Amino acid sequence: MANDVTRYNDRNTSVFDDFFDSMLNAWGSYSAKVPAVDIEETPDEFSIKAELPGYSDKDVKIYVEKHVLHISGEAGSDNEEKEGRKYLVRERRHTSFERTFSLPDGLDESKISAEFENGILTVSLPKLPEEKPRHIEVKIGQKN
Repeated sequence: MANDVTRYNDRNTSVFDDFFDSMLNAWGSYSAKVPAVDIEETPDEFSIKAELPGYSDKDVKIYVEKHVLHISGEAGSDNEEKEGRKYLVRERRHTSFERTFSLPDGLDESKISAEFENGILTVSLPKLPEEKPRHIEVKIGQKN
């Protein structure tokens, strides 16, 4: 009976091992495919910073469509095996990603800009100047 508990679908792993293997693999896959971001707000703008190690500015595409910011990228490692060499461990592979962010009202979408330095993409999203209330003078007893 104990043998039935430790064997799972005719493999030599326990249910416990299978659960953690699948959980860790899913977690690792997700974090490898989606870059980590920080989003900051100042009185004048929002700023999105994304970690993109291994990417260059030519690998990254950014565009705005219908008040949604799209950031995507595609980068790959050398797939060519050199003569006399073979990979013993290969964790760096061709990878791509896409992130989307719904933009809040009050942004000047025509002035969105981006910089890429040392593997960090910074997207600046400037706010529109706040409309200040306009004072209307009330005149008493005067008709035009």
